[in-house]
Amino acid sequence: MFTRRQALMGVAAAAALAAMPPLTAAANEADIAALPREKVSLVAPPFVHDHEQVAAGGPKVMEFTMTIKELPVVIDDEGTTLQAMTYDGSIPGPLMVVHEGDYVELTLINPDTNSLPHNIDFHASTGALGGGELTLVNPGEQVVLRFKATRTGTFVYHCAPGGPMIPWHVVSGMSGAIMILPRDGLKNEMGEPITYDKVYYVGENDFYIPRDENGHFINYDSAGEGYGDMVEVMRGLTPTHVVFNGAKGALTGENALKAKVGETVLIVHSQANRDTRPHLIGGHGDHVWEAGKFANPPSKDLETWFIRGGSAGAATYTFLQPGIYAYVNHNLIEAVELGATAHFVVEGDWDDDLMKQVAAPGPIQTN
Repeated sequence: MFTRRQALMGVAAAAALAAMPPLTAAANEADIAALPREKVSLVAPPFVHDHEQVAAGGPKVMEFTMTIKELPVVIDDEGTTLQAMTYDGSIPGPLMVVHEGDYVELTLINPDTNSLPHNIDFHASTGALGGGELTLVNPGEQVVLRFKATRTGTFVYHCAPGGPMIPWHVVSGMSGAIMILPRDGLKNEMGEPITYDKVYYVGENDFYIPRDENGHFINYDSAGEGYGDMVEVMRGLTPTHVVFNGAKGALTGENALKAKVGETVLIVHSQANRDTRPHLIGGHGDHVWEAGKFANPPSKDLETWFIRGGSAGAATYTFLQPGIYAYVNHNLIEAVELGATAHFVVEGDWDDDLMKQVAAPGPIQTN
């Protein structure tokens, strides 16, 4: 029988794994049991749960709970509906924050109201296909996974239940990110501290919604009903929507991101499936970890940065002028036509030294 493990790893790799002797637990359970434990209440993006930028004391066991929710999500202003698969009901799933050396302990719940099996693959973890092999839960089940945060940075997590189910679950909304901070906080290229006043999490998604014979997007009653049609669109590798935080306009208007002149904002940006090029119109990336890994020095003063598909990056910017800043995927077709645009609304006083309209628009002078 062709198993899920073979689909993920290949037959030869699965056979080699099956031939290995049973692994013994390397972690000292008594030592882990003696560590302090902290329960974290996750919040929906773009917001991020409370956390320390510099760790106080030694490692902890950080306890998280996420509930998988299959639900319809309206993804544009035309009422197009995605039968979404989500962690905690949001696209993307919540940003989790811990420090290097902490243990991440996740309780993953798949309620019996769902129709599909799900799991979670942490790109930040080591072993067992990122935890995917240890977290597969059917409807009506839950599982508890623990892994040690051994590498600093921002990392994607996503559902990976096997074979063709993997891309389908991911492009149906089932991804998020975790940020593992150095215990002594972020540093610049000189080893000097970098701190932030606010942090926002932007999760970029590509969606593949089938159309009917008249060119209208089809709304399905369940994820399974639309599976075959969606896979056909997916195989064309051309998304119908490219959006931030689950829907066109999700981070504009009343939902625009807020800041003040003088505040430093950390932007965590993930894309679980395709490459993207974040750009802050009217601003810059003061310090940018394009690959998201804090062990590497950040780049400085970037106009546009590159987030590889299947990764999360991070950038800081200190706002110097008030107004509305558009934060976009600088594939401008995807930003304008497909939806990959967010807004920052910044309050404060204007600085004429940085920019001034010397002469207002008027008739062209002929002399």
